[in-house]
Amino acid sequence: MGDLVIATIQRSTADFFFASISDFSTNATLPQLSFEGATKKTRPNLEAGALVYARVTLANKHMDPELECVSSTTGKSDGLGPLVGGMLFDVSLNMARRLMLSKPVEQGKLAVLEELGKEGLAFETAVGRNGKVWVNSASIKATLAIGKALQETDTKHLSLEAQQKLAKKLLAGI
Repeated sequence: MGDLVIATIQRSTADFFFASISDFSTNATLPQLSFEGATKKTRPNLEAGALVYARVTLANKHMDPELECVSSTTGKSDGLGPLVGGMLFDVSLNMARRLMLSKPVEQGKLAVLEELGKEGLAFETAVGRNGKVWVNSASIKATLAIGKALQETDTKHLSLEAQQKLAKKLLAGI
């Protein structure tokens, strides 16, 4: 199973979407039929700038990377596909790795999202190995606060205690 990334659609052809994984790499190809239930008639209509949560299926220095938004074994999306609404935030590759841990608090010393959720703030996130985090919640103010909390935790290397204080401060402002 390849790494999960958040990619930005650049353009499309009859058979492929071309998506940017990072500012410094060539565009990846994403077959238009690599979405759950996609057929020639029901494939997603993604415009330039649309975001997708995808798995890297091929990556080497001699070929353009390839992506998929469906499990090749089950045919199910498994949470992959177009990301609708929300906002995209850049974090360090190390922060993205910490967010993707199965137990981020214990293994990665990362508690800011858990603290926000414990206080009743409802949101969803998607984290890409390429340092992109997509955040969506009921209000733009909350979405911005969550994204900024992640970036501040990342850039300032906040301790668990400092993350708890940051979460309380943000919740007071929402």
